Parts: sequence; C-alpha cells; structure tokens
Amino acid sequence: MASKVLMPSINMNHIAFPGDIQRRSHSFGQVCLPKKTGISSSRQSVIANNSVETPVMAVTAAAVSKTSSILSRFWREIQGSNNWENLVEPLHPLLRKEIIRYGEFVAACYKAFDLDPNSRRYLNCKYGKKSMLKEVGMENSGYQVTKYIYATPDVNIPIQTASCGRWIGYAAVSSDDAVKRLGRRDVLITFRGTVTNHEWVANFMSSLTPARLDPHNPRPEVKVESGFLSLYTSDETDSKFGLESCREQLLSEVSRILNKYKGEKLSITVAGHSMGSALALLFAYDITELGLNKIDSDQEIPVTVFSFGGPRVGNSSFKQRCEELGVKVLRIANVNDPITKLPGVLFNENFRVLGGRYEFPWSCSCYAHVGVELVLDFFNVQNPSCVHDLETYISLLKWPKRVQIQKDGVDFLNRARELLLSAQNFNINLPWKDAAINMVNLVQSQRS
Repeated sequence: MASKVLMPSINMNHIAFPGDIQRRSHSFGQVCLPKKTGISSSRQSVIANNSVETPVMAVTAAAVSKTSSILSRFWREIQGSNNWENLVEPLHPLLRKEIIRYGEFVAACYKAFDLDPNSRRYLNCKYGKKSMLKEVGMENSGYQVTKYIYATPDVNIPIQTASCGRWIGYAAVSSDDAVKRLGRRDVLITFRGTVTNHEWVANFMSSLTPARLDPHNPRPEVKVESGFLSLYTSDETDSKFGLESCREQLLSEVSRILNKYKGEKLSITVAGHSMGSALALLFAYDITELGLNKIDSDQEIPVTVFSFGGPRVGNSSFKQRCEELGVKVLRIANVNDPITKLPGVLFNENFRVLGGRYEFPWSCSCYAHVGVELVLDFFNVQNPSCVHDLETYISLLKWPKRVQIQKDGVDFLNRARELLLSAQNFNINLPWKDAAINMVNLVQSQRS
C-alpha cells in the first residue's frame, strides 16, 4: 500500500473556529501538517501512513456530547458559510467528523442498492423507506428517509426491462432529537455513484450544453456536461406509468419539506459520490437558481454540497454562477482518482488563461471545478480501483494513518487505458459512446 497522510491531531477538548483559530505547528505520531507551498489555500494534502491502528473517531461520550454542543453553535461554518476558511488546512476535527457522517449517508445508497438480476427489486432499493437506514446499520443516524429518487439515463442501449429508471438516492430530514444536536433541521439529499451500463455511458457523453434550468432566465452561457444533465432531467412521461425526471422528483420533495418546516432554522445538504457528486451539484445549482431556498429578500436557507470523488460538471460560467448564488461546495478528492480529472482533461480551469491575465477564445468551453478542495492521497498497487472507492475515501478520513481496504474490484485504470487505446490509438471507427459501452462491459465482466 503506497500511502502517506497529513492530518491534524484530534483533540476534542479544544475546538476552534474562525475568530479564535491560531496557526500552530502540529505533531501526531509520524504525521506532520503540510507547510505552505504554491498550492492554493483552498487545498489540503492528506496523505495516509500505515502506522497507527486506533481510529481518530474513537472519542469519549463526553467528547461526543461536547462536539455536538459545539456543532449546534457553529454549524453554519461547518456548512461552509465562510468557505471553510481555517477549517480545511489543517482539517478541523469537527469538519472531518461531518464529512465522514455525510459520506456514510452516501455509502448507504450502495449498501441498499439491489444488483441481483434475479431479485424483484433489481436496480432498486432493497428496503422500504422506513427501514432503509436501519437495514444498512444507520438506525441511530437521527434522520428519516422521506422519498426515494430515481434517474433515467437518456441513452440508447438495449435493456431487459420496460423502464430504464434506476434508484439513484434518497431524500431525508433530521428528526426532532437530531435538530438539538445539529442546531437546525437538516434536509439531506444523497446520490450514489455510477453502477449500471446506462450511467457509465452518460458519464462519457463529454460535451457541454446550456443548462437552461431557469425558465425565466435561460443563461445560455452557463453550460454543463450533457450526460449529467440528461440523467438529471430525462423522464419517462411518454410511458403510461413512467417516472418523472430526477429533477422533478427532487424539486417537488424538497419544496414539500421546506414548506412543512417553514419557520424553523433549516439547512439543505446534498452529498454524492462520483456521478452522484455531479447530480448533487446540479441540484444545488438548480434549487438556488430557482430561489427555492429563499425565505425572504434578506434570508436564504444555506445550500451545501459534499462531493466525494466528483468529476467536473460545467464550464467556468457555471462555476461563477454557483458562487454568485452562494452554493457552498466541499470537494473531497484523491489526487490519484482519474474521475476527478474528468471531463476536461486538457481544457479545464488550468488552461483558460494565458499568463494569468488573458483568456483564450475557447475559455467559455473549458470545464471548471466548483468549490473548495480537500485533497487526499492514496493508492494501492495491488488494487488500483481503490482510488475511486467511496469506502476508501471514508476510511482514510477515519483512520488517517492506516488505509488497508482489501476487496475485489475492477482494475479501473487498466480498463480505462485499454478503452483509450482501442478508441483512439488504433484508429478504430467507434463513436465515443460505443467506446464507453465497451468499457462498462469490461467492468461488468469483472464483477461476474
């Protein structure tokens, strides 16, 4: 396991926030915090080391109680009200705890997703809404699932069932008891990552298209990746019992929840992994562009995205608009994860300007990441696919010095390399979509 970590010491007896934080030198076993380099202040390198076996989350009940009390007072900072200033570098223990908590809500999607083709719940959730969190071991999460969310990839691939809608995640809301601990009523939307062939193909439809989610102001300059937009907006309304789009389901449910708890202190948190991160950001942009989070002319419900291993979603105008709308995005990204480099491997936020001043004519067509980046660094030469695995992301945050994920998986890097060689270097006349299908078939063959 080639890994190293940079993480702060966890001392739950002293939790500082903007205003009382002082820059200090930290030491925790063999772990050192990174010194200032040329890297942007919005990034922190977290490199894992294998030497420590005690999880950093193992704290006393008194410490948990104290942490909850502090969270109830400083939840806005944890949700990014100040763009996580002084909380990411070094990574604050309370922020890390919240990142892990939201990551586990996303992991619940994978645990509950039925991939057994012989099951009557195939490609749906294995459990009912009331029992889902309990069935995946999160009965004490303090949240109640209110609605399951489905997405319909708009791609032409032969499928076995009449409906191509797939369970993609869920909406949940914090309970009355959790409100006391969290300091507000949290409306949570979670999205799993890519699993089915249709979704893989949608991931590879790498072209920018205007989002046009606000009917009153289309903003044609704001563009997003076409495959993600298709997953978000496609529906089955042509069918008698077809599904509404993922977008329609979400807007309807979140509007209902916000109306139900009107007058309470609220937050909207959207979390996702891989493709789910893209859907999370699209929804966060959508709900703020439409103004559904506005209480009145002076007050807004904060909207925060926790993105795990997420790709780029839109162009620089999309990034700028998200910032104008106040969408807060914390991207947790492994430097060795290829998905976080896509789309826009060449034409991205680092290739927009010349000399830091002059934009190229094609700058509006360059992809750009949104938000503040928390950088992890892990790689297992025996299992390269772990670089994109959500469980590995969460494990590194729980055990900063020890990440040993032993599991069967696809050799993502090698398969992706074969795909690129077959589609580009050997002059095979295959459209990019067909090449993507070839890749996902290889992935599925590894699982069987």
